Amino acid sequence: MPPVKLMDNENATMWCYPEKKIIRHQYHKFMSGKIFQEFLMTGTEAMRKYGATKWLSDDRNNPILSPTDLKWGQTIWFPATLAAGWKYWAIVQPKAILAKMTMEEEVKRYAEFGITARLFSDAEEAMIWLESQL
Repeated sequence: MPPVKLMDNENATMWCYPEKKIIRHQYHKFMSGKIFQEFLMTGTEAMRKYGATKWLSDDRNNPILSPTDLKWGQTIWFPATLAAGWKYWAIVQPKAILAKMTMEEEVKRYAEFGITARLFSDAEEAMIWLESQL
């Protein structure tokens, strides 16, 4: 079954692989605020709808998260996504050093809630790892 394209615009693309239980997004350029929030919540809703438990974040082209977006992600998006069944997270690291550091901190924070996460430099390696998670 081909992936279901959930969103595709100038900022990012998001797919769901229903049979693999994977949500996958790829940033094309920086986004923030309402656009960022709607984008991530699209994935959360798809996670609920398709029973997905895995998320691949291809963040290579995401230069940084604003403090407001980071706080929203921690307090709104993360609890909703955890409740939707999220268990595994593969992150293709952003190119920017500060963004890398932010993602490493989020991995540690989310691990405390049972999310198994791993950082990658290659999206296909990240997908292979996610597919191997039961």
